[in-house]
Amino acid sequence: MRYGHAASLCKFFFCAAFLFAVALTSPSFAAGENGGAEEKTSREITIVALGDSLTAGYLLGPSEGFADRLQAALHEAGHDNVKVLNAGVSGDTSAGGLARLDWAVGPEADAVIVELGANDALRAINPDLTRKNLEEIITRLKARELPVLLAGMLAPPNLGRDYGEAFNSIYPDLASKHDLILYPFFLEGVAGERGLNLADGIHPTAEGIDIIVASILPSVEKLIAEVKEK
Repeated sequence: MRYGHAASLCKFFFCAAFLFAVALTSPSFAAGENGGAEEKTSREITIVALGDSLTAGYLLGPSEGFADRLQAALHEAGHDNVKVLNAGVSGDTSAGGLARLDWAVGPEADAVIVELGANDALRAINPDLTRKNLEEIITRLKARELPVLLAGMLAPPNLGRDYGEAFNSIYPDLASKHDLILYPFFLEGVAGERGLNLADGIHPTAEGIDIIVASILPSVEKLIAEVKEK
């Protein structure tokens, strides 16, 4: 064997040994089987807010709607890798949410906040139909193994006691049946407060949205924890 050829081989084996040693001490190699888990928890988590005008940001300015304010609050709380998508459509009922579910909650979704039913109650739709639609939405999301946060709603008192009891029980019943995170009343702390609602007395102002976001934030953090557990 020529000396030059032997020297080249020695240099090759030395370089290979050096690169292998570097690989052994690199974070990705040292993580071994846990490397994938580390990458998973650090990757972006996408939450879709499937709802009506309350999540759509009705008559609010840019970055004042629920999805934008929730994402900002999550970032402030240290969840920098979480993105919240606005899938709210003003005027949507539970039937409308079900009809657009497949394209509204796309393949990028890691979890879903379901906020639907307010317009059902305002239109006095049969609570049995609302329950059926919401359960179908939940069933289809669960089939996709997507964690769900169910945001509850309360029926207007002018619809009577029977209607109220039938409607209001929908959300805790479905959350219990399907083992969901439940936020009992989406408008908690805002409903009926004149200064926190627009002139119609129904839709929150930007300040009202901030109160909703602050109240629901711990429930959303539970939703994020479920995504990471998967």
